[in-house]
Amino acid sequence: MEYQSSFESPLGILLLKSDGQSVTEITFSEKESRTLNSCAILESCMQQLEAYFSGKSRSFDLPLKPEGTDFQQRVWNELCKIPYGETITYMELAVRLGDAKAIRAVGTANGRNPIAIVIPCHRVIGAGNKLTGYAGGIWRKKALLTLEMKHNPSKQTLF
Repeated sequence: MEYQSSFESPLGILLLKSDGQSVTEITFSEKESRTLNSCAILESCMQQLEAYFSGKSRSFDLPLKPEGTDFQQRVWNELCKIPYGETITYMELAVRLGDAKAIRAVGTANGRNPIAIVIPCHRVIGAGNKLTGYAGGIWRKKALLTLEMKHNPSKQTLF
């Protein structure tokens, strides 16, 4: 069974989905879903998102089950290792995965991340600190990075 809920974030509505055991999707939505049937996992997810946006929490402790290819799963697992308030480039991500030539494939997998914010694809930037590509819009990527850097005083802001 699929469960759904929506969360009113400072950056707009987030549509949350779960299979009842894990979070399967978090996406930005222009409107609330009409078929909402929450579950304990989604309630926990909403509490953790609230703590994240308020600056009270820098990490998430949720079971995740994003649907994707083996390569995408490897990319998304690597994204989860990027510390709060820090960024890496697409090239650095490709190198971490063992193949600098896979930079485009890494960018594509990053863009197909189905669990926004919790799997922090917003922490990957272009060369020269350029903000490139974000499924939720570049303005949201900038806002997420600004929020994290504000609550991570050891890091200098990019903007």
